[in-house]
Amino acid sequence: MSTAVPPLIRTQDNAFWFDAAAQGRLVVQRCTACGTLRHPPGPACPMCRSFEWDAIDAPLRGILPSYTVVHHPPDGSLAYPLAVGLVDLETGTRIVADFEPETSLDALQIGVPVEIRFAEHAHGELLPRLRLLAEETP
Repeated sequence: MSTAVPPLIRTQDNAFWFDAAAQGRLVVQRCTACGTLRHPPGPACPMCRSFEWDAIDAPLRGILPSYTVVHHPPDGSLAYPLAVGLVDLETGTRIVADFEPETSLDALQIGVPVEIRFAEHAHGELLPRLRLLAEETP
């Protein structure tokens, strides 16, 4: 079994997102025709079907409505068990990201605030990584 890390696939629809992440910024695509925000990025607005868009900076904090702990299939570029969270951003959009490897699985709770940071992945891209905001945990 190979442990080679497959490259991320950059397209004309998502390159802006990877470029912003490389700068430590989280961005969300916005339709310039109707204002609908969308993530993950795509070529057309799901509401009005316009192909015109720009990107806005999203907050680097959110609330955790759901998470999972992944044990399989193993990938040599990741540390297991791997906690992955769904984050509600203040923009009304959601992202999915891994938690920092040192995150205590016992500390994960629905509704806790998280901070989005960026860390280099094995393939060289900077990607969002979640950190619990312990001082604000209920």
